[in-house]
Amino acid sequence: MSEPHVDPFRLRVLKALSGVLEEVAYDGGTMAGKSFRGRMLYSDDDPLPMLSVLEPPIPLDVLFSKGDNPNSTGMWELLVQGFVKDDPENPTDPAHHLMATTKARLVQEKRRDRGMNIFGMGGRVVEMFIGQGSVRPADDVSHRAFFWLTLTLRLVENLEDAYE
Repeated sequence: MSEPHVDPFRLRVLKALSGVLEEVAYDGGTMAGKSFRGRMLYSDDDPLPMLSVLEPPIPLDVLFSKGDNPNSTGMWELLVQGFVKDDPENPTDPAHHLMATTKARLVQEKRRDRGMNIFGMGGRVVEMFIGQGSVRPADDVSHRAFFWLTLTLRLVENLEDAYE
């Protein structure tokens, strides 16, 4: 019998995703220390560039197993955001660069162990879908140029034991 985990499965996935995002190469460095989970508000004191992962307010439907089987599978949609310093002439160009390198690192993770060990979760993250993304200039939402990128994961979960 394996020892219980400290964090629930989904939080372990989010932490592994954050670790992957910290490895994103950008502007001669990485995003180490600049990747956040669950933050919607930022200040001028936050580092630039930076990445953030959010969950949608309403989850997608989950497919449950029949009978008393506690396992389920379903899609989990996440939003990856990237914030950058604006280019004075072409404000969104840096956001396009950060989004491109973020996508490339996610594709690398998607192919990990031929897709059988995404985020090191032992086959429990069975698929990853990387969205097209959208780049926006500074506006009422953010005073920095940024990108939005949907990331959808198909998970296999034990609903009876979220820490398994």
